[in-house]
Amino acid sequence: MTTGTIKRAAMDNQMGKRIFDVLAAGAGLLLLAPLLLLVALWIKLDSRGPVMYRQQRVGLHGVPFDILKFRTMAARLPGSDEGRQITVGRDPRITRAGHILRASKLDELPQLINVLQGTMSLVGPRPEVPRYVACYPPAVRSTVLSVAPGITDLASILFKEESVILGRAADPERAYVETILPVKLEYYQRYVRERSFRLDLRIIFRTLAAVLRQER
Repeated sequence: MTTGTIKRAAMDNQMGKRIFDVLAAGAGLLLLAPLLLLVALWIKLDSRGPVMYRQQRVGLHGVPFDILKFRTMAARLPGSDEGRQITVGRDPRITRAGHILRASKLDELPQLINVLQGTMSLVGPRPEVPRYVACYPPAVRSTVLSVAPGITDLASILFKEESVILGRAADPERAYVETILPVKLEYYQRYVRERSFRLDLRIIFRTLAAVLRQER
C-alpha cells in the first residue's frame, strides 16, 4: 500500500467520522430537546447563575476552545479567580442539582453542540485545561492533540468516579497530575493508534452501559 493510498484512507475515515458525529449529535439534540429544557429550568430554579458553563480547553492541534456544560457549581462572583480545576469528593461548590447532573452525566449533554461546531467529536481523548496540557510530555502532546477531543473515551469510563478517588488523596492536585493523568494519557495514545468506527461504537455503548449501571 502506497503512502498516498494510506493518506486517502485516513482522510476518508476522518470524513466518515465527521459525518457520523454531525448526524448523531444533531439527532441527539433533537430527541433530547425536552430533557435539555427541563434540566435548564431545574438549574435556573435551583441556584443563581447562568444555565450553561463555559471553560477553555485545548482542542485539535492545540487550538483552544470553550467547552459547554450545564452548570453544576455555584456561580463565581465577577472578578473571582478560576480556583481549583478538578472536582474533589463532595465538593462544596457543587449545587443540589449539580450532584445529580454529574452522577448521571447529564451535565455533559451540551457538548453535543461542541460536536456540531466541530470543536469536539463524540469519541476521542477528553480535552484538558491548558494547565494540565502543559504537563504532557512533548511527544505525547503531539499524539494526543492530533485528533479532535471527544465527549467520551475509555479513560472516562475507567475514571468515572475520579472525584471520589481524588477525595481520598492527601494532595488531590498532585494525585491527579502524577497518578491519574499519566494513565489517561496512555489511553488517549492507545485511542489515537487504534481509532476506527467500530472502536467508536464500542466506546459509545460502553459509556451508555456505565451510565445506566450507575443510575440503578
